Amino acid sequence: MISTTQLDALLAGGGDVVDQDGKKIGGIGQVYLDDQGGQPAWVTVKTGLFGTGESFAPLADATVHGDDVHVPVTKAMVKDAPHSDDSDGHLSPDQEADLFRYYHLDGGGVEAPLFDQDADTNAVDLDAGTSGTSADSVTGTETVAGAGHDTSGPDTDDAMTRSEERLHVGTETTEAGRARLRKYVVSEQVTRTVPVSHDEVRVTREPITDENVGDALSGGELTEEEHEVTLTADHVVTDKETVPVERVRLGTETVTERQQVTEDVAHEEIELDGDDATTDGTAPRR
Repeated sequence: MISTTQLDALLAGGGDVVDQDGKKIGGIGQVYLDDQGGQPAWVTVKTGLFGTGESFAPLADATVHGDDVHVPVTKAMVKDAPHSDDSDGHLSPDQEADLFRYYHLDGGGVEAPLFDQDADTNAVDLDAGTSGTSADSVTGTETVAGAGHDTSGPDTDDAMTRSEERLHVGTETTEAGRARLRKYVVSEQVTRTVPVSHDEVRVTREPITDENVGDALSGGELTEEEHEVTLTADHVVTDKETVPVERVRLGTETVTERQQVTEDVAHEEIELDGDDATTDGTAPRR
């Protein structure tokens, strides 16, 4: 909790508001007191171009380091916080409730600003604003006996609403991949066996007989001559032709399967708290 001495230092030093990550948010504007306990509740931060805008940051669990005040929230959260028109020097119940809901804090009345660093004087009465009105008068509601009221913020009605998350599962079609046909040429060796033939020379010697003596003497008695024959042989020749052998087509088919989906769903629970509290006999819902 910020002490009176620390508030004096903040007032005199003209420091900055720093977020939980050590980032400067902006200059200190005004400090607002809780009108019930007189404790510092909010600090306004000068943001925007030339510090013309002011955002509210909570002082709950805030700490002071030198001239700066460190708040337990992020810079982005402070800059996006609801901006309140506090020209009358006081937050309205609705404005305060919006801030409590935004920062997820317990509610409480906030009185006029403790100090304004744009003022002409640095002197301040640290007790000012501690005599604020009660919580019921600040919120503008009237407590009805036996009806109950909200202790965490402004009164709504005499009951709580319990909510829970419901899981809805569906499907959407997305691109999972692509398939394509690609044709390329592969060479392989093919072996075939074919018959081939060739001529070979054979010399046949015949003895002279009465039947061939005439042919033997037709050439003269002693002569020189040559006799030849032509030899032939088969040589293997090849030829290739391209013929179609099959048709290949690319298509798709849908295959359906079951897939389990697991998600966390949250729900609210309401329990009874009190030493002398009684119920109507209905078991609490879990």
